[in-house]
Amino acid sequence: MENIVITIARQYGSGGKTVGGMVADRLGIPCYNREILRMASDESGINEKLFAQADEKIKKSALFRISKSVYEGELLPPDSDDFVSTRNLFNYQAKIIKKLAETESCVIVGRCADYILRNYPNVMSVFVHAPHDFCMEQAMLRSSMTEREMEKFIAKTDKYRGEYYHYYTGQEWSSALHYDLCLDSSKLGFDKCVDAILAYRNIRFGED
Repeated sequence: MENIVITIARQYGSGGKTVGGMVADRLGIPCYNREILRMASDESGINEKLFAQADEKIKKSALFRISKSVYEGELLPPDSDDFVSTRNLFNYQAKIIKKLAETESCVIVGRCADYILRNYPNVMSVFVHAPHDFCMEQAMLRSSMTEREMEKFIAKTDKYRGEYYHYYTGQEWSSALHYDLCLDSSKLGFDKCVDAILAYRNIRFGED
């Protein structure tokens, strides 16, 4: 198989983003996260700031928590009143994610990439998680927050990630049913998480 894509979903503090970067480094391939916003901006002609603002907008919306806008792939034209709607901005990000999966090997962190690429045979999906104490410990290593502030921040961040995923996919973000591989980084450590991901990749796709 010419190009293989690895998607990484993760709890805050579990080190999923770090693991994704380490996997990409080991394989010598790109790792994408927020870079997708810039690429979607270039593709659509919509200011990159609007993509970031859309994330904040839905994060603060009460409607977001109780409704769904499940991704179907439809892109609205520039003359549409909803051209810069949160749904259309998400769809442009999805277009970039699909284009990446069709053209290169890479790691994609977050962005509901596992769902968007769920029917692609060259994609494997990973969910990195860990117990609360481990996530707290890891998060505090790179933060000036107090423990109480970090407790709230982790809870808020994971709640948002779950709601964001449900809003655009109709599915439960933390359900093992949606992933090929679920890894507890507290038990394996980051290096062995990378080893497990590469081992699964090799077994599934026959890569040396």
